[in-house]
Amino acid sequence: MTIDAAHPPVVSRDEWQTRRDSLMAEEKQLTRQSDEVNASRRALPMTPVENYTFEGADGPVSLIDLFGDRSQLIVQNFMFHPDWDAGCPSCSNLADNVPHLSHFGPYDVSFARISRAPIDRIAAYSTRMGWSAPWVSAFNSSYNQDWGWTQLDGSEVPGVSFYLRVDDRPYLTYVTDGRGVEPLSAMAGYLDRTIYGRQEAWESSPTGWPQDEPYRRNRRHDEY
Repeated sequence: MTIDAAHPPVVSRDEWQTRRDSLMAEEKQLTRQSDEVNASRRALPMTPVENYTFEGADGPVSLIDLFGDRSQLIVQNFMFHPDWDAGCPSCSNLADNVPHLSHFGPYDVSFARISRAPIDRIAAYSTRMGWSAPWVSAFNSSYNQDWGWTQLDGSEVPGVSFYLRVDDRPYLTYVTDGRGVEPLSAMAGYLDRTIYGRQEAWESSPTGWPQDEPYRRNRRHDEY
């Protein structure tokens, strides 16, 4: 798609650099604020979590099992209703943005996904998408309902949970959902730095910039 109906004004390189330097001051302030928020996250207390049993491709898998031999675990709570044949497109987009799992090793961190769909559907979809992260089914577990990833009306909620293992027990240290997962998406970071941004109606953009309803452009990576 080529967009040529609207564009920023053209200025000299010196004027562009002046404007860019001014914006950089705001970006540095945002970085410092982000560092402060990250410090507050690290200072949060933790709460015990039941060692739930899930269904893996090779049989039962406990929450502690998902840690492997590491002390920390990141879980993507992936929207995948038991009646669906494919996972949520937005959750799939976030899954595409997970770094190579080997990079977590030096930080003593493991990564896994949990969904409510049966394991056979999860395995088929994971293969289709080309993902290798461990992914288990909470279909026969109360995990999703207990922690709000499945609502009372049966609807699904996406998000990411962060756990710490102490004395072989799992504890929840942090959780985020909704727009809180955006910093975990490289795609969002890249788009936010393009001139047209995410091209969604909620964004504050100059008149004439292309805008549409949220997520209208979002597809699974094999559906574009």
